[in-house]
Amino acid sequence: METEDTAPTAGWTRRGVLAAGAAAVLLGDGPAAPAIAQTAKLGGKLTYWGGLIFSDPANALLADAIRRWGAENGVETEVVMINQNETVQKVSAAIASQTMPDVLDLNLDLLLPLSVQAVFAGVDDLYDQIGKAQGGWYEGVDRASMTAGGRTGIPFGVSGNLLLRRKDLLEPAGFKDPPATWDELVSQAAAVTGNGVYGLGLALSNVGDGNVQIAVLQSFGGRVAADDGKTVTIRSDATKAYLQWLKGAWEKKIFAPGNATWDGAGDNQAYLSGQVAFIANTGSVGMAAQSQDPELYDASAFSPLPAGPKGAISPIVPQLRSIPKTSRNQEAGRALILHLSRPEFLNEYYKLAIYGPVLGAQKTFDAFTSGDPIHSALLGLAETGTAPAYPDVYNAAYGEMYNNFVIPKMAQRVVIDGWDFDRAMDEAQGQAQAIYDKYK
Repeated sequence: METEDTAPTAGWTRRGVLAAGAAAVLLGDGPAAPAIAQTAKLGGKLTYWGGLIFSDPANALLADAIRRWGAENGVETEVVMINQNETVQKVSAAIASQTMPDVLDLNLDLLLPLSVQAVFAGVDDLYDQIGKAQGGWYEGVDRASMTAGGRTGIPFGVSGNLLLRRKDLLEPAGFKDPPATWDELVSQAAAVTGNGVYGLGLALSNVGDGNVQIAVLQSFGGRVAADDGKTVTIRSDATKAYLQWLKGAWEKKIFAPGNATWDGAGDNQAYLSGQVAFIANTGSVGMAAQSQDPELYDASAFSPLPAGPKGAISPIVPQLRSIPKTSRNQEAGRALILHLSRPEFLNEYYKLAIYGPVLGAQKTFDAFTSGDPIHSALLGLAETGTAPAYPDVYNAAYGEMYNNFVIPKMAQRVVIDGWDFDRAMDEAQGQAQAIYDKYK
């Protein structure tokens, strides 16, 4: 997933001010949230680090909701909104200087290693009660957010890669529905390739989008490692089946030129310029089209990633709220997280933020019933998405393998360098095992 998907815009726009006004209405009255009994009267100070997203109105709504909650509960609140690209750096510095906030937003990639280091307080009871009150947590969210030490974060939204397609090109060719399988994707892409348009804008380069190929591999039954999370198993018949699919698609000349050397914005630019019919990306490209090219946005459709012979693998990335153990106001932090989990708040927040739901009851929220194509696809992602790395074990070794782009490099060996499948698999197997061996 690309960093630009969470890049904020600066300042508060007029829409941001309107969002703050909406918060004033929605947070005044309404049904009580699922309650956790408070053992002490709230008060004192509380610092909240929120993660800036690509929506000024959503950022404004969150900040205003926290401040209003503090005023109503006698808690002196400080809200610091942080560019998500800088969260790791700021959190690392805060841990070293013992200046962590009382509550913070973070994604799963940061939550897991910090949970291993016992940075966060347990929130199992909050997690259970919120889940019971709101239709239960989606399976992918539930699986992904469990750490070795229990629940250390409360999910509030999911993101992940969606399949974006040009329905204005596909429907005249007879394809009204999204491709259900990777084979169908190739067929549809081949049907619309021509006249300056390439069917597939899937990155095969050494960037985050290139790692979509891991999900494709896994949907063919391939694995990076065995269930022990230590033994690399890339070399397999299932991986060979994936590579056969990839080479077959490549030989149809449906991939956009240069896709094996794209940077992180390569697929974005290819889609927004009308060069490709399909890409796998988060909702940021749809948002860009909506503001920059409404005609392209109207011509676009969004759906979860297709399935392979062994099923659909569509990794989700939960966003969570956690309380550091160093917080001096954990009781207020718990109450605030509970408050921000209220349906009344999240119903409004999801309208403004490009996140999918995390709880079953949230599928009836306005954002997911309005017909907005991006939010509809994010609902599908939440309902069918898989935990990060699944069916592989999401551990430090997997993370390093991911960041070293072992699978995209294997794909490049086959389609660019012309290596046979066995040679490409052997190299990837060796590279990955050398990484995994460091963590044994």
